Amino acid sequence: MVRMRTTLEWLHELGTQVRALRIERDLEQAEVAERASISRPALSALENGTGSTLSTLVKVLAALDATEWLTTLHPTADGPSPLELLREQQRRRPPQRVRRSR
Repeated sequence: MVRMRTTLEWLHELGTQVRALRIERDLEQAEVAERASISRPALSALENGTGSTLSTLVKVLAALDATEWLTTLHPTADGPSPLELLREQQRRRPPQRVRRSR
Protein backbone atom coordinates (compact mmCIF):
# COMPACT_ATOMS: atom_id res chain seq x y z
CA MET A 1 0.00 0.00 0.00
CA VAL A 2 1.30 3.44 -0.92
CA ARG A 3 1.69 5.79 2.02
CA MET A 4 0.10 9.20 1.56
CA ARG A 5 2.34 12.16 2.20
CA THR A 6 1.41 14.66 4.86
CA THR A 7 0.85 18.32 4.09
CA LEU A 8 4.17 19.17 5.73
CA GLU A 9 5.95 16.61 3.56
CA TRP A 10 4.38 18.11 0.42
CA LEU A 11 5.36 21.63 1.49
CA HIS A 12 8.93 20.45 2.03
CA GLU A 13 8.96 18.68 -1.37
CA LEU A 14 7.64 21.76 -3.20
CA GLY A 15 10.15 23.97 -1.41
CA THR A 16 12.99 21.64 -2.33
CA GLN A 17 11.95 21.73 -5.98
CA VAL A 18 11.68 25.53 -6.01
CA ARG A 19 15.12 25.86 -4.38
CA ALA A 20 16.65 23.43 -6.89
CA LEU A 21 15.13 25.38 -9.76
CA ARG A 22 16.47 28.68 -8.39
CA ILE A 23 19.95 27.23 -7.93
CA GLU A 24 19.84 25.62 -11.37
CA ARG A 25 19.14 29.07 -12.80
CA ASP A 26 22.06 30.47 -10.76
CA LEU A 27 19.92 33.02 -8.93
CA GLU A 28 20.19 34.31 -5.37
CA GLN A 29 17.15 34.38 -3.07
CA ALA A 30 17.18 38.18 -2.98
CA GLU A 31 17.09 38.41 -6.78
CA VAL A 32 14.18 35.97 -7.11
CA ALA A 33 12.30 37.68 -4.28
CA GLU A 34 12.71 41.05 -5.99
CA ARG A 35 11.57 39.67 -9.37
CA ALA A 36 8.56 38.04 -7.67
CA SER A 37 7.72 41.17 -5.65
CA ILE A 38 7.85 39.25 -2.38
CA SER A 39 10.12 39.46 0.65
CA ARG A 40 13.23 37.31 0.89
CA PRO A 41 11.89 35.70 4.11
CA ALA A 42 8.71 34.71 2.21
CA LEU A 43 10.85 32.98 -0.43
CA SER A 44 12.94 31.34 2.28
CA ALA A 45 9.78 30.02 3.97
CA LEU A 46 8.59 28.60 0.65
CA GLU A 47 11.93 26.91 -0.03
CA ASN A 48 12.14 25.52 3.52
CA GLY A 49 8.59 24.19 3.39
CA THR A 50 7.66 26.07 6.54
CA GLY A 51 4.55 27.64 5.06
CA SER A 52 3.69 29.85 2.19
CA THR A 53 0.75 30.97 0.12
CA LEU A 54 -0.35 29.81 -3.27
CA SER A 55 0.12 33.39 -4.45
CA THR A 56 3.77 33.32 -3.37
CA LEU A 57 4.34 30.02 -5.16
CA VAL A 58 2.85 31.36 -8.40
CA LYS A 59 4.85 34.60 -8.19
CA VAL A 60 8.09 32.69 -7.59
CA LEU A 61 7.42 30.29 -10.45
CA ALA A 62 6.75 33.27 -12.72
CA ALA A 63 10.00 34.92 -11.57
CA LEU A 64 11.82 31.68 -12.37
CA ASP A 65 10.05 31.47 -15.74
CA ALA A 66 8.62 28.10 -14.72
CA THR A 67 4.86 28.61 -14.83
CA GLU A 68 4.54 25.69 -17.26
CA TRP A 69 4.93 23.54 -14.15
CA LEU A 70 1.49 24.71 -13.01
CA THR A 71 -0.18 23.18 -16.06
CA THR A 72 1.11 19.77 -15.01
CA LEU A 73 -1.09 19.81 -11.91
CA HIS A 74 -4.21 19.16 -13.97
CA PRO A 75 -3.74 19.78 -17.66
CA THR A 76 -6.70 21.26 -19.44
CA ALA A 77 -6.76 20.97 -23.17
CA ASP A 78 -8.83 22.91 -25.63
CA GLY A 79 -9.55 19.74 -27.57
CA PRO A 80 -11.92 16.89 -26.83
CA SER A 81 -11.65 14.87 -23.67
CA PRO A 82 -10.36 11.29 -23.79
CA LEU A 83 -13.92 10.03 -23.26
CA GLU A 84 -15.18 12.10 -26.19
CA LEU A 85 -12.41 10.68 -28.37
CA LEU A 86 -13.33 7.14 -27.36
CA ARG A 87 -17.02 7.71 -28.11
CA GLU A 88 -16.18 9.13 -31.53
CA GLN A 89 -13.93 6.18 -32.29
CA GLN A 90 -16.72 3.78 -31.33
CA ARG A 91 -19.20 5.62 -33.56
CA ARG A 92 -16.88 5.33 -36.54
CA ARG A 93 -16.29 1.62 -36.06
CA PRO A 94 -18.50 -0.45 -38.34
CA PRO A 95 -21.03 -2.54 -36.48
CA GLN A 96 -20.00 -6.11 -35.92
CA ARG A 97 -22.21 -8.86 -37.26
CA VAL A 98 -23.61 -11.30 -34.84
CA ARG A 99 -23.44 -14.88 -36.04
CA ARG A 100 -26.28 -17.09 -35.14
CA SER A 101 -25.64 -20.70 -34.35
CA ARG A 102 -27.33 -23.24 -36.61
